[in-house]
Amino acid sequence: MSTADLNQSGKEGGKKTVGIVILVLVILVLAGVIIYLLAFREPEKEGRRNEVITPDNVEEVLKQMEEDEFVEPGYYTVTMNYDWHFASGNAVSSDAYVENMVENTHAVYFDLFLASDEEKAIYKSPVIPVGSRLQDIALDTPLDAGTYDCVAVYHLVDDDQNTISTLRVTVTVIVEG
Repeated sequence: MSTADLNQSGKEGGKKTVGIVILVLVILVLAGVIIYLLAFREPEKEGRRNEVITPDNVEEVLKQMEEDEFVEPGYYTVTMNYDWHFASGNAVSSDAYVENMVENTHAVYFDLFLASDEEKAIYKSPVIPVGSRLQDIALDTPLDAGTYDCVAVYHLVDDDQNTISTLRVTVTVIVEG
């Protein structure tokens, strides 16, 4: 082996060593960043997800919910009844109401659909400002006598009435005759 071959071999070995050192440094930096993020991240907020409501604690849970005054932007607390009764398909409901509580942060409107056909709304509400209540609801599309599974799709809107988020709630519509 000549001197030139030894020099070339030494240069290649040095390049490999430098490459390995750089690779080890990159791995150490990534490990440090991961450890930092895990150690200093904010813990996730625990909501009521894991709380089981029983007949024994229902009053306590309802009391806690009443004390919670703030609703995060983009969220909506639904205050309504879920069984709407109509004397006939084109009558005003005797009990249907929707309230946009003062604790909510945005105005809202909703469209009511038959659960079997969410293409055509059977009722389109006006915008309900924060702190207002909608009642005396009459369907836009009269229905025959019967019980109907429906879906109310709420739209939380900003000041320009652009949808911020939506919320789906089931409603039972009962048409008496």
